[in-house]
Amino acid sequence: MSYKAEYIWIDGTEPTAKLRSKTRILGDGDALPIWGFDGSSTNQAEGHASDRVLNPVFSCPDPIRGGDNVLVMCEVLNIDMTPHESNTRALLRPVAEKFAGQEPIFGIEQEYTFFDGIRPLGFPVGGFPAAQGGYYCGVGSDEIFGRDIVEKHLDHCLAAGLSISGINAEVMPGQWEFQVGPVGPLEVSDQLWIARWLLYRTAEDFNVSATLNPKPVKGDWNGAGAHTNFSTKAMREDYRAIITACEALGEGSKPLDHVKNYGAGIDERLTGLHETAPWNEFSYGVSDRGASVRIPWQVEKDGKGYIEDRRPNANVDPYVVTRLITDTCCTGLEKEGLV
Repeated sequence: MSYKAEYIWIDGTEPTAKLRSKTRILGDGDALPIWGFDGSSTNQAEGHASDRVLNPVFSCPDPIRGGDNVLVMCEVLNIDMTPHESNTRALLRPVAEKFAGQEPIFGIEQEYTFFDGIRPLGFPVGGFPAAQGGYYCGVGSDEIFGRDIVEKHLDHCLAAGLSISGINAEVMPGQWEFQVGPVGPLEVSDQLWIARWLLYRTAEDFNVSATLNPKPVKGDWNGAGAHTNFSTKAMREDYRAIITACEALGEGSKPLDHVKNYGAGIDERLTGLHETAPWNEFSYGVSDRGASVRIPWQVEKDGKGYIEDRRPNANVDPYVVTRLITDTCCTGLEKEGLV
C-alpha cells in the first residue's frame, strides 16, 4: 500500500521567501528519503547547475489528504549535502543546541489577512468598511469575514498534531491570528511553517488567498505581526531574569540587528502607531502594547513568566527570529549569572 508525502520547503525568493511543495509516492513502511528539485525555478540555483536537495527534518499527518499521508518539512541542501545559503534552519540548530540547558520556549502569534482578489476580505468594492475597532474578536457577519476558512484551518492544524494554542479575529476586517506554542525554537519554527502552508492550502479551497504582508492596507489600519513570546527556565522562575532579557534585547546594536531581520517592510508597520513602537527606537514596559517588548501584567504580578517581542512582522522567518532572541537573551542571562 502506498502513501503520499508532501515535501515542503522554503525557497530563495527575496526579500520574503515563499513556500514550495511537491508530492512523492512512497511504499508502505518506507522511510522519508532525501529528494531533489530544480533550484533554478525557486531562486536557489543557476540553470547550468540547478539540482538542490530536500532533506526531511519534520513530518506530521496530512489532514487534507488524510489516511497515512504526511506533510514533510525539509531543509534545502546543496548536492554536497552542505546547507544551502537560503537554509536558515541550519543556522538556528547550533544556537538551539548551545542554549538547550536554559530550556528556551516560544509562542508565536501569527497574524495574516485574507484577500478576495485585490481586496481584503470584507472590504466593499471601490471603498472602505467602517473604521477598525469592532472587528477585533468580534462576532456577526457585519464584522467577521472568513471564519469558515479559519475554523477549517484550525481543524487541519489540530489533526496534524501541531501545537496550536488559539485563534482570534484581529483589528482589521479579514485579518486573523493563530498561535503556535509554547515549544522549543526548532519545534515552533517547523510547526509555524507547516501551519502557514496549511493556511494557504486551506484558503485555496475557498478561492481566497492569505497574505503575511505586514501592512496590507495603507493608512489608518493595523498592520500584521508575528508577536513572539519567549521565556527560559530562569525567566519562568525569577523576575530578575525577565528584566535581564529585556535589557539584553536593548543593548548596543541589538535593537537594529534584530529589526533588520524581523521581516521585509518593517518600517511601514513599526511606526509608533497602531500598537507598535517606532522601528528605530527600543523600549520595554509592563502591559505596554506601544513598547518594543511587552511584559504582561501577570508576569510582573507573579514575579516570573515570559516576555513578548512585538516587533517581528507577520512575514518574519521563524528560524531567524527564534535564533536571534535565543542567542541574545540567553547570552545576557549567562553574563548576569542567572542560569
